[in-house]
Amino acid sequence: MPEESSHSASTLLQLMWLASPALPVGGFSYSEGLEAAIEAGCVTTEEQARDWLLDQLRLGLARSELPVMAAAVEAWRRHDGERIAELQAWFSMTRETSELRLQGEQMGRSLTDWLRQRDAGDARVALLGGLRPAPMWPIAFALAAARSGADPRDALLAFAFGWAENMVQAAVKAMPLGQSAGQRMLTALVEAIPQAVTLAAQQPDGDRQAFTPMLAILSSRHEAQYSRLFRS
Repeated sequence: MPEESSHSASTLLQLMWLASPALPVGGFSYSEGLEAAIEAGCVTTEEQARDWLLDQLRLGLARSELPVMAAAVEAWRRHDGERIAELQAWFSMTRETSELRLQGEQMGRSLTDWLRQRDAGDARVALLGGLRPAPMWPIAFALAAARSGADPRDALLAFAFGWAENMVQAAVKAMPLGQSAGQRMLTALVEAIPQAVTLAAQQPDGDRQAFTPMLAILSSRHEAQYSRLFRS
């Protein structure tokens, strides 16, 4: 196999690994407010679950997580610790509920441990581990993607697909829905992800935002919800 082709295959496999639910970061244990939306009667059908997740992709990820990650990939490639600290602070401060903040911290901390086990000698891994209160998930994922040598757009696609797969599975478990319904929902998300990634990659810092009021309200309610399957 030609060297270039082998390198491309290795990079693709690294991104698939990072997007996989098998990555030991606990993404499967969160619903990001979806469970509360189901409990409140806002989401009761497959179509409503699909539309809820599409809105979350466009109004949430495309304006917050994905732009932060895009900027962080470039910063990690430059070994720009000051920029990383700036992005970490913004993302941490803009989590609208304690559950969403703790999710970002837990998943980021777990991925940092995974990276440390793979190459503790990388100074960037040490920098990531030193972020406070804990490395946030998009910042940690960005370093893993930068280390893979992947194209930044491909890294964003992998991040978004990993989120979509976890969220669809949360919907399938919580409603419950069948696997065929889950696949239809995932199809809709996959069709929408490329445009969300394009917008996120072009977004200047001043346009980045975290403003999803209904999601924040439901996430707050979830903190005191009587019966829960998920941590958020």
